Amino acid sequence: MRGKYWKKFLAGVLVILLVLVAFSYLRTMNKTELEFRIRINRELVLLSAYGEPPTFAIWVENSQGDYTNVYVTHRAFNDDWEGKPDVPVALPFWSYINTSNKSSGEQEKGIGTDAVSGATPREDLFIIRLRVSTQTTYQCWIEMNLAGDYNEFYRENDPVKMISDEFGNGQPALVYQGIIEIEPGNKISPGLFGMSIKPCGTEDPVRPVEGITTAKQVFSQIEVEVVRPKPYLIKPDR
Repeated sequence: MRGKYWKKFLAGVLVILLVLVAFSYLRTMNKTELEFRIRINRELVLLSAYGEPPTFAIWVENSQGDYTNVYVTHRAFNDDWEGKPDVPVALPFWSYINTSNKSSGEQEKGIGTDAVSGATPREDLFIIRLRVSTQTTYQCWIEMNLAGDYNEFYRENDPVKMISDEFGNGQPALVYQGIIEIEPGNKISPGLFGMSIKPCGTEDPVRPVEGITTAKQVFSQIEVEVVRPKPYLIKPDR
């Protein structure tokens, strides 16, 4: 009797495991994701006036011109600047996009992300994925600002112009852009598109790069790849 009981028990466990495995495959079947991999130059960060990790935002634009946020560091997303009500020079282009009614609720259209806002990464390598629609292309946008990375062109205090850096911004935010076709295995390295300055009114915040030095090396590597998610029973951490 005892042997028969254990055989039924083991058979039941096996059936449950098979169901879970099948469910994990069905959950990821025909799904496609964009994986963003950014390597942060930690040594360069520590040389800045504050030694704090960069503020950055990642978003995509689909073929219809709709924008969807992928990831935005907490302070920029929530305007939480430790005693400052706002820092409009941190990510001017991302702020412009998000206040121009171009951002869309793409979750209903097949483009979604689990969490947009997150703590500023303190590890050298940052990875995040976004579920995307197939049969299309996406423009991938990344904007980055490292506070306090002063140089001879962007000074904390400029005695000649008689101005000071009110927000401790240092060099302006940089904007990277790349276009990727949604085909598993495709990979791109978004290139430097321009720098962004707080605009006046509806003025475009993106300008040609001028006077930028070390800020170009804050992100030592940026890659975007089209991947198929692997089956999982327990959701992996991003």
